[in-house]
Amino acid sequence: MSTQAPIPAESSDKESSTMVSSTPHPSRLKYLSLGVLVLQTTSLVLTMRYSRTLKEDGPRYLASSAVVTAEVLKIFTCTFLVFMENKYSLRAMNLLLKEEIVKKPVETMKLAVPAGIYTLQNNLLYVALSNLDAATYQVTYQLKILTTALFSISMLGKRLGLYQWLSLLSLMAGVTLVQWPTNSTGEQKVLTVGSQVVGVVAVLMACVSSGFAGVYFEKILKETKQSVWVRNIQLGLFSFLLGFLGMMVYDGQSVRQSGMFQGYNAITWTVVVLQAVGGLVVAVVIKYADNILKGFATSVSIIMSTLISYFLLNDFHPTGVFFLGAMLVIAATFLYGYQGKPANGTVKV
Repeated sequence: MSTQAPIPAESSDKESSTMVSSTPHPSRLKYLSLGVLVLQTTSLVLTMRYSRTLKEDGPRYLASSAVVTAEVLKIFTCTFLVFMENKYSLRAMNLLLKEEIVKKPVETMKLAVPAGIYTLQNNLLYVALSNLDAATYQVTYQLKILTTALFSISMLGKRLGLYQWLSLLSLMAGVTLVQWPTNSTGEQKVLTVGSQVVGVVAVLMACVSSGFAGVYFEKILKETKQSVWVRNIQLGLFSFLLGFLGMMVYDGQSVRQSGMFQGYNAITWTVVVLQAVGGLVVAVVIKYADNILKGFATSVSIIMSTLISYFLLNDFHPTGVFFLGAMLVIAATFLYGYQGKPANGTVKV
């Protein structure tokens, strides 16, 4: 399957050949997008953590508002990228969006599925975090990597070799060790057995929904001739509508009293921009790599975030268990990449 970016229909053959020749090689885009995803995820985790712990006068910004704002920014960014693909022609862009979105309602409605599942997933994670401690939640949620692999096999026909299965097991073990709680003397909320069951079930359902939605979106991206940016506009529209509805349901009173942008500052806008960029980078990763590699990139970012917390924020003290987990994750990353080239010499992307 060709992984070149789609070429506008109005371009001439000469323009098309020029664009194709100037397009970066898919393998380069794969690893470049993975690297950017690691940096973006790491920056987002650290910035978001700082923004949520920063003490300021007045109300704190609403997380639901930040999610909606990020979707709006992502839609505008993708629209501008489509504008660029169409040689900065408003008429050509409008015709393309009308043709691909308005005149193809069935294709557009396909994106309502992952958008709805992602909304369900976010709600499940809120339930999980309300019933589990953070360490248990983080460790259990890494099972989404395994569910993604299983859905990739069933929905995309992807085949995993022995080394890849071993790398998945190594990754899960490594991330578990990295997230393993090291302070047993701290005060923790005592949870009932029933509460823990509810939390674990919520995490497991979130893992299944995350794996299905991610692979479903990957399948749409790789089987379509549409631009990845057009697909993100479609996904963003549904995500915005569902996110706005969720904001009004859960934070409607606060929005009516203090406005949607209450508590926004430079750090908040940085978080919003990083979230929007993250959605675009993930789309590129899914297009040119796959969801399992995306999971590896996210896991590597966990290690980077922890190291930055130690060296720059000075609020983490690494242990031997952490280093063992870090080595397992790094080894798993290389082990999965080692299986990337089948015996026939072709690369499945």
